[in-house]
Amino acid sequence: MTPSLRWPRTLGSRLSLIFLGGLILAQALSFGAQSYERYQSARSAMLGNLETDVSTAIAILERLPANERENWLPRLERGNYRYLLGDGEPGTPMRPDEVPIAVPSLEEAIGRDYPLTFSDIPGPRKHFQAHLKLHDGSPVTLDVTPSITPMSPWLPFVLLGQLLLMLGCVWLAVRIAVRPLTRLAHAVEHLDPNTHGVPLDETGPTEVAHAAAAFNAMQARIAAYLKERMQLLAAISHDLQTPITRMKLRAEFMDDSTEKDKLWQDLGEIEHLVREGVAYARSVHGATEASCRIDLDAFLDSLVFDYQDTGQAVELIGKNGMLIDTRPHALRRVLVNLVDNALKFAGQAQIVITTRENRRLSIQVLDRGPGIAQAELAEVLKPFYRVENSRNRSTGGTGLGLAIAQQLAIAMGGTLTLSNREGGGLCAELELDSDAS
Repeated sequence: MTPSLRWPRTLGSRLSLIFLGGLILAQALSFGAQSYERYQSARSAMLGNLETDVSTAIAILERLPANERENWLPRLERGNYRYLLGDGEPGTPMRPDEVPIAVPSLEEAIGRDYPLTFSDIPGPRKHFQAHLKLHDGSPVTLDVTPSITPMSPWLPFVLLGQLLLMLGCVWLAVRIAVRPLTRLAHAVEHLDPNTHGVPLDETGPTEVAHAAAAFNAMQARIAAYLKERMQLLAAISHDLQTPITRMKLRAEFMDDSTEKDKLWQDLGEIEHLVREGVAYARSVHGATEASCRIDLDAFLDSLVFDYQDTGQAVELIGKNGMLIDTRPHALRRVLVNLVDNALKFAGQAQIVITTRENRRLSIQVLDRGPGIAQAELAEVLKPFYRVENSRNRSTGGTGLGLAIAQQLAIAMGGTLTLSNREGGGLCAELELDSDAS
């Protein structure tokens, strides 16, 4: 199976790949064009110098006495060619399709005056020789070793510096482009109607400022909508309290009968439902309560003693000894709802406090009641949801107790989870940061 190239998933990776690939390609094309132009220029200069130098050298050897020519050879020698007096080394005839570029230049320089023959000389470093005879019949051999166009020793360091500069520019450009999106995504992810939203900074490029302004406007509209909803529910509750009170007063003057008891019970349930509905609406805005530092052990002792004073079987297990920043009224309401739920279905409750390894504070409310079906553990945290065995007037309640606890837990920055215990019963666990606020 042939592996396929996969496009990077993150925007930063994609931008980095595009920018860096484009810059490297442009740099490679520029370097290639400059290298080719330099090669052509160096080749033209080298061949021009070769023609002039060889014609001059042969003219010098032609005019020197035969016994002095040997002494002049070192002076005429160059880096990649030298002169030999004699027929040179044995070689092979030069193939027409492998003629070096220096051969036409040599023929142009001295070929009209001196017949030239060329031969390839095998060996570790391949080179060729040009053979000619001076006018006095003395043989002269020009030994040529082709060389690659030299590269400056500092050029690789310059290329490496350019690559590092490109990497730095790409990193800076990608960071500037992606950071506003990351900040916006973080703000959206932590957008919580229960807290006072922190507006995004509206400075920066036009597009970034426009997106930040749009997010701030959306955040303000959501807050205004929720505030209006709470005010509407509070107004409805206030308006319902009056007719409910009037009906209860009228029921008081009715003759004692079964119908009077049923009417009184129905009015009580309506009043309780209205109060619970308002409590749920306010729990959405639980973060409006100011945080303060409390002694957690003393706080839980007070809560447990209040239940024990009324004869309820509530027990506290474990001590923590910590001072935490939290919203005490919201925390008390969460624990009261959980304990009341345990007492309703099990008749007793245990509060267990522990500290996790990740410094998360765990407060568990345990009971030995009937528990909740696994498929309904998440559903019971929704408002007005009740399990089948609680759908009666005496034990069913309004279905808002756990929903209120869930909303307040979120408002405090914690989590509320439900799970069934081994051996029967329910575990309601509230997790908070050790420095929860």
